[in-house]
Amino acid sequence: MRLPPVLLLLGFVAACHPASPPANPHYVLGGAYQADGVWYYPRESNEARETGLAMVYPISQAGLTADGELFDQAAMAAAHQTLQLPAIARLTNLENGRQVLVRINDRGPATPHRLIEITRRTATLLAIPFDGTARVQLEVLPGESQAAAAAVPGTPKLQLAAAPIGDVRQSDLPPPGSATPARNVVVQQAAPPQSTDVTAPADTRLPETLTQAASNPGNLYVLLGTFQGFRYANMQRARAGLGANVVSGFENGAPAYRVIMGPFTTVPQADEALDQALRAGVTDARIVVE
Repeated sequence: MRLPPVLLLLGFVAACHPASPPANPHYVLGGAYQADGVWYYPRESNEARETGLAMVYPISQAGLTADGELFDQAAMAAAHQTLQLPAIARLTNLENGRQVLVRINDRGPATPHRLIEITRRTATLLAIPFDGTARVQLEVLPGESQAAAAAVPGTPKLQLAAAPIGDVRQSDLPPPGSATPARNVVVQQAAPPQSTDVTAPADTRLPETLTQAASNPGNLYVLLGTFQGFRYANMQRARAGLGANVVSGFENGAPAYRVIMGPFTTVPQADEALDQALRAGVTDARIVVE
């Protein structure tokens, strides 16, 4: 039997585009890993605040995210190199002041030159060209991030020791002066009822929330490290030998000394400076906006 051309075409398309694996959202932190020659060390942070450059996922991106969610270019979602997954963050395009909430559910970008990788819908709302970049600020929201993590399996939880379950022995004592011996009674302690709750699938899709703030594009710098003492910051500056400067300030209420290169007015200039820092052995150098 010869199939009609339309059915043959549909079969060919199905063979070329196999079905995506089933979604399995779960909490992910993971150990150290290497990408593009740089090592990353994931850690949980519900109050992170970072600046850098955003890039947009390629149109060919598909499959599952790093935490098991179905990747969707129409979702308000993003990838980060070290934050726990999932996390909820406010992402601001510093060049025009547009702000959205994103669900960080993937690992990336696979280059140290970029802070975050966003879906095409997120880029559209932030007015970021699909083939370009933008200066952004990322602010993790503590309450929303904790709730998102608690809604998926695998989230670390505080371990509490429960009292052992067993028999309880009680003695009935005779009246004073009586010769009747004490009577031992064994009371069987009932086991706690088994939980019948079934965790519902987590709602992983964020609503679109676009707000407008003042634009503050700032300048691009390459951060070579932050130190508590000037001596160590100066040693880093001398070791890198890239014309960096030591800038003093405060971080979390304590004195801090940052080693920076710049300012740079264009992204290619900042990219080249970061490449120089990486070649000099400063493997945790990154582009920031100030």
